Amino acid sequence: MCGRYTLSATGGQVAERFDIADTPQLTPRYNIAPTQAVPLVRVGPEGRELALLRWGLVPSWAKDLAIGAKMINARSETVAEKPSFRAALRQRRCLILADGFYEWQAAPGGKQPFYFRVHAGAPFAMAGLWESWRGPDDVAVQTCTILTTRANPLLAPLHDRMPVILPPDEYRLWLDPDMREAGPLEHLFEPFPAEAMESYPVGKGVNRVANDSAALIAPLG
Repeated sequence: MCGRYTLSATGGQVAERFDIADTPQLTPRYNIAPTQAVPLVRVGPEGRELALLRWGLVPSWAKDLAIGAKMINARSETVAEKPSFRAALRQRRCLILADGFYEWQAAPGGKQPFYFRVHAGAPFAMAGLWESWRGPDDVAVQTCTILTTRANPLLAPLHDRMPVILPPDEYRLWLDPDMREAGPLEHLFEPFPAEAMESYPVGKGVNRVANDSAALIAPLG
C-alpha cells in the first residue's frame, strides 16, 4: 500500500519532468498523508495541468466524504471491476507526483519506518485516478487514489503491496483520454524494478502527521 509519501521537488523540476506548460508553485512536503490536498498531473482542456486534489477517492454516488479515508489506494488487479474505480479508470487517470514514500517494518520497539525512493531521489509518478463528488451544498470536491501492485523484492520484506510507479515513457499512455479500455494498460501495473530503487530506515518522527521537514527522510545513524 501507500499511506505516506514525499514531494520535495521544485516547481521547475516538476514542470520539466512531467511536461507541464506552466511552472507550479510547490512547497516541499515530507509527510503527505490521506485526506490532504496532493499535487497531481492530469489532462485538461489545454493539455497537461497540475491540480491539487484531496487524497482518498470519493465516488460520485457516495453519501459523504468519509468513505474517502478508506479509498486512498486501489488494487490494480481489480480496479477495472470495482464500482468505486472502474469509471475513473476509463476516463479520469492521473499522475500522482512523489519523490519517495514510507513503509513500516514490525520491530520489538515498535514499527520501524523506512523511506523508499527511485535512485538519486528523482521525482516520479504513481498511477492515480480522480473523481468529482458533490455534497448536499452542491459544491464539487475532487478526490484521488493511488493504484497499488504486488511488492518488488526490495519492499517485500516490509509489505506485500507497493504503489504502481510508472516509467516516464508510459506517462503519455496512462494519461491518454482516448484510451478507454483496461487491457492495454495492464502491463503498467507490474512492480517497479527493485534494482532501480533504494531504501533505508528513518526516524519515527514521520509517525506524527504534524511533522513535516527534511529531517524525516534523514537516514538513521
